[in-house]
Amino acid sequence: MTFRKTKLLPLLLLAGCALAPMSAAAQQERTDWPALTAAYAPDAAMEARIARIVAGMTLAQKVGQMTQPDVRYITPEEVTQYYIGSVLNGGGAWPAMYKHATVAEWAALSDRYHDAALAADMTVKIPLIWGTDAVHGHNNVSGATLFPHNIGLGAAHDPQLIERIGRATARQVRATGITWVFAPTLAVGENRRWGRTYESYSSDPQLVAEYGEALVRGLQGNLTGDGDVVATAKHYMGDGGTFNGQDQGEARASLSEMINRHGAGYYSTIEAGVQTVMASYSSWNDVAAGHDYGKMHGSREMLTDVLKDRLGFDGLVVSDWNGIEQVPGCTKAECAQAINAGIDMIMVPEDWKAFIGNTIADVEAGRIPMSRIDDAVTRILRVKMRSGLFDRAPAESRYNGQASAVAATDLAREAVRKSVVLLKNNDRALPLVQGEKILVVGDSADSLSNQTGGWSLTWQGNENVNGDFATGATLLQALTAQFGADNIVYSRDAVGVDVTRFAKVVVVLGETPYAEYHGDVRFPAPVQYSHRRPNDLALLYAVSGKGVPVVSVLYSGRPAYANDLINLSDAFVAAFLPGTEGAGLADVLSGGRYDFAGRLSFAWPGSACSTGEHAGDVVQFARGFGLSYARPATTGELPLPTTPGVCDAVD
Repeated sequence: MTFRKTKLLPLLLLAGCALAPMSAAAQQERTDWPALTAAYAPDAAMEARIARIVAGMTLAQKVGQMTQPDVRYITPEEVTQYYIGSVLNGGGAWPAMYKHATVAEWAALSDRYHDAALAADMTVKIPLIWGTDAVHGHNNVSGATLFPHNIGLGAAHDPQLIERIGRATARQVRATGITWVFAPTLAVGENRRWGRTYESYSSDPQLVAEYGEALVRGLQGNLTGDGDVVATAKHYMGDGGTFNGQDQGEARASLSEMINRHGAGYYSTIEAGVQTVMASYSSWNDVAAGHDYGKMHGSREMLTDVLKDRLGFDGLVVSDWNGIEQVPGCTKAECAQAINAGIDMIMVPEDWKAFIGNTIADVEAGRIPMSRIDDAVTRILRVKMRSGLFDRAPAESRYNGQASAVAATDLAREAVRKSVVLLKNNDRALPLVQGEKILVVGDSADSLSNQTGGWSLTWQGNENVNGDFATGATLLQALTAQFGADNIVYSRDAVGVDVTRFAKVVVVLGETPYAEYHGDVRFPAPVQYSHRRPNDLALLYAVSGKGVPVVSVLYSGRPAYANDLINLSDAFVAAFLPGTEGAGLADVLSGGRYDFAGRLSFAWPGSACSTGEHAGDVVQFARGFGLSYARPATTGELPLPTTPGVCDAVD
């Protein structure tokens, strides 16, 4: 299916459908990388102190500071022995590998690693910093409230909400004794094939910039408070613009596109004081200019010349999980090029011992200059000092070990109400009405796993059952609480149910969770929801056309072509991945005090092979679209072109 120009499909009386206005940033296009104003002025006394510490360190101690293993593969005793400067817990790593570990058990493990770092045989004791992927709340921790994923938060168009979520997330993380968060993601998502689309706030770089700044302010506070953590701007840069949306692929962008679109979030977060930047797995190739920058992990031009020198970033650059391995000529355990390019801390989860040995050998052989090692360690110590780690232990936070600190139910419920988008509401199928019998169908209706998506307790998020979360409510549970058990009937597949006995049917459709490349829709497969989830289409056929209004709620990590589903529904809600608090969704479905306020932060596709907002893409609902009870409209029958088995044009 090939289209010659961008199209916006007409809808009958669709008053709420309007393209979002062009942002001021988009109107004032930059011609070069900007020179930014640092959020933290240089502290001469601190810099002198750091220089003295670095001068007194051995090469092994310096390389140890640059090494970041995963907690599954290193003991506290090894932290002491190898002078390790940082650890992380990847998705699905918990204390003693117990998914239901308590907040106190997390904090106790943090104490062990902290004490181990200070026990190392060093002239000056250097504290350890622990990093974690708290990307929608402290999502590795059972019992922690999980917020909507970024794709939903983008629809809220509320930077103050994002800052409050940052504050709450920081408290959650500090409760477990951890002081570094790998967020925010600043990707400008351009292709719905990308498996990380839900980690992007928007296809609008200005919204990404505003949200990134807000989250950094929320997470970091003043950097040294009880509820402050170090934030990370990621993934530098262009990860949301790869060719065909392939995760870890190649961004074929011009210099202007990289500066004005993909760079936007880095300017705002650096000026907001973000202390760490994570390199992207992806590559950048300015094809038109004949300039291939290569893998970001190995690009000195991007990591040093642009990020550190031009943009003025003086914090530390961390690699992604085994990211150095993707640099040509490198392995998981050795990459002089990445270090020389500007990576300061290397995430080597399993092969960290070999990495230390290989890096020491590379320095001794002259393949890595000692000046580069000293610069990396200086940056690491600068972040640790700025964040107060040299002054007090993580355990000294008043939140440390406090289970109550990981709860943020009211805030998350508010975030859900603001982030879901009403795409259709014919004949006022919504709101649901108290006292009426409501049939709820679909396996996603009672699945916290599908409701929360990837990066939830585990990396992919698909290994969980409701009991693993220890908090929150599914939409079914929330509707039952609001309307009463006598008025809510649940059937997973609607088999054998007389639909005509009910006043309304709520159909909950949902993708199963995924993360990163596992969620890619690889070209040339169509990006059509029912092509990937045919059972959900069959479910709608089973309950539609019976004279009973059908309300569909869709959980998804991307806007996907769904005209067939929308046509079978009287009302259609894009809920994205709302997190643990299904009650927020029930709030807007039931009307009353709450109306729909969400507006799409990505264009919604109008064909099975349209994947973004580029020439050739068909747009069904423009970015900025969203109905509400106060702004009713009627949606006509949407076009249903023949579903292709494959897409015949590069998108």
